[in-house]
Amino acid sequence: MIHRIASGRPWGRTLTASFATGLLAAGMLAAAPASAQQQQKPAQKPATQKTAPAKPAAQAPAAPEQPQAAAAAPQLMYSPWIKVCGKGPETNNKQVCVVSKDGRLENGMPVAIVQLFEPEGEPRVLRITVPLGMQLQHGTRVIIDQGQPAQEPYKICFPVGCMSDYPVTDDIIQKLKKGQTITLQAINMQGTPISLPLPLGDFAKAYDGPPTDPKVVEEQQRKLQEELQKKAEEARKKLEAQQQPAPAAPAPAPAQK
Repeated sequence: MIHRIASGRPWGRTLTASFATGLLAAGMLAAAPASAQQQQKPAQKPATQKTAPAKPAAQAPAAPEQPQAAAAAPQLMYSPWIKVCGKGPETNNKQVCVVSKDGRLENGMPVAIVQLFEPEGEPRVLRITVPLGMQLQHGTRVIIDQGQPAQEPYKICFPVGCMSDYPVTDDIIQKLKKGQTITLQAINMQGTPISLPLPLGDFAKAYDGPPTDPKVVEEQQRKLQEELQKKAEEARKKLEAQQQPAPAAPAPAPAQK
């Protein structure tokens, strides 16, 4: 279930106008969610006939829940931490602030999103988003620097990823302010853990400061888009260079009599 405010509507719908300047998270939160738990266990068909009990076979040892080998972290490009606040009829005129950051691949696709929700008069929530294609039964983990990992189940899934919500205390806020990296972890369909690190360097400034000017957000998104296009062009040229045939070797000179 989505955490809701007094009016019973998702936070994301309240802040859609503020996020329209370029923050992808708003569109994700405003979309109709699908329950991750419903996707996890397909319905089983009832047995049509009774069969004789099979002889017990030797059971293989259970696979470890967290495999030792981890997949290499992808190279990500990061947006700055930004703070967006808003209130209106949908929030019962209570202010809701969201401090967020995302990490994207060179093609622009977001693969890691962190959002700290602070609704006035309600508990704070740290919402993380990881890509689709993860094993839902394991949930996600969050690690700040080298601290102890926290683990939570998936709550909802969208076409761009699945989310988990973590309760937030004052101690966690201080760790986020003083930390260097927050790492999101999940286990993919091959059973391999993935780690998605996001820098915390400018989190404290965004958290303690005023809401980010929409014009500043728009400029940041423009710069990020330019950088993504530059990376895509470099990758295209590199691929074209690799596909060019090697120059033919010169023909040997004719033998002299």
